[in-house]
Amino acid sequence: MSVNRQGHIRLTSHPGTGAATRFPITWGAPTAKERGPIIATVNSGSDRNAIGAHGGAYSVYRALAISAGTMNPLIRPDLTDTSPVVDLGPFSQWSDPTKIVSLDPWGHRVASDFAKEIAEGVDIRPTIAITKARLHLPEMREAIEAGRIKVDGHIVHEGGEVSVTKAALDPVWYLPGIAERFEVSEDDLRRTLFEQTGGMYPELVTRPDMKVFLPPIGGITLYIFGDPAAMTDPAKRLTCRVHDECNGSDVFGSDICTCRPYLTHGIEESVLEAQNGGSGLIAYNRKEGRALGEVTKFLVYNARKRQPGGDQAATYFERTECVAGVQDARFQQLMPDVLNWLGIKKIDRFVSMSNMKYDAIVGTGIEIGERVPIPDYLVPDDASVEMEAKKAAGYYTPEGAPTQEELGRVIGRDLGEF
Repeated sequence: MSVNRQGHIRLTSHPGTGAATRFPITWGAPTAKERGPIIATVNSGSDRNAIGAHGGAYSVYRALAISAGTMNPLIRPDLTDTSPVVDLGPFSQWSDPTKIVSLDPWGHRVASDFAKEIAEGVDIRPTIAITKARLHLPEMREAIEAGRIKVDGHIVHEGGEVSVTKAALDPVWYLPGIAERFEVSEDDLRRTLFEQTGGMYPELVTRPDMKVFLPPIGGITLYIFGDPAAMTDPAKRLTCRVHDECNGSDVFGSDICTCRPYLTHGIEESVLEAQNGGSGLIAYNRKEGRALGEVTKFLVYNARKRQPGGDQAATYFERTECVAGVQDARFQQLMPDVLNWLGIKKIDRFVSMSNMKYDAIVGTGIEIGERVPIPDYLVPDDASVEMEAKKAAGYYTPEGAPTQEELGRVIGRDLGEF
């Protein structure tokens, strides 16, 4: 038994406790109303129909703010003028319960789809937000100077800024669907989630009637280049890169991996596609260090470089497994959900040579045409071990990668300096 700050008593020791909510969730229903709202705020009382809390990993900071007395725990967001800047969906994938299990496809439409319920006092919150912005990247200015990218005043501007539509998505897990993706029982999944979070969410094992879980992990950010509607137009081309977070390289330019170079190459290819009348997409997943975390990643760096003979492709994944217990925890099974949320059915140019990503995407029914490798000249010297290890392990298939000479002919400059 526990008592929260509002004085509500919750039983957490016996499976099946808890009254049925007046807002049942029917995952995969054709409309938001039929599906039901996701209600995960602790002050929702009996209306609460999801485990966890809004904000993913940031929910802990909200708890800290409340504990420090700087935030009212009963505060509710004013959603006036927060609606998406572009309309996305609904698409056919939204009503297929097998296509999307790790996010709420209706999460950006809360203020409109459930306006009546919100006005009546039900605490329903968005899990997706869509806005517009401009990107400032030195690599784009370099591409303009090299003649690879043209300033058009619409997508690419005089100062090198690039206009994008961007969306942020918090994870929302439909537990039966997650279990099916990983081919485990829902009971086993719930118990393991409960145990491996130190018992943080007892409802995982005490409330089998609650089928939705908002896990305390990072979400996804999308960067869309060109008209978002072009992504679902079969007559128009789509270039896409699915990128997993690497703070050291993406933000600070660390040269031990190819993450930022491949990311900016994907952005350049996406911009070119959008300028040619199609669209480009970067899906950025918060899965630092292959979802093992940055502390583990740095420990592995040390272990790799200190072994006899130095850093070697042959032991690249072995050293990761020795430290972390697994080579890779990203498990790309959930990754295609966001592509299905966007209504995508084909990707003409996939800026990745990862077989794991490719297999996951085509496995969900999305067609992929060309696979675009990172050009050799963009691979930092210190990242050569990573590249060779991925090739040897079958993670990366570089057939067809253009040589420096070929790229030089295309862009009209000598790449020997890189």
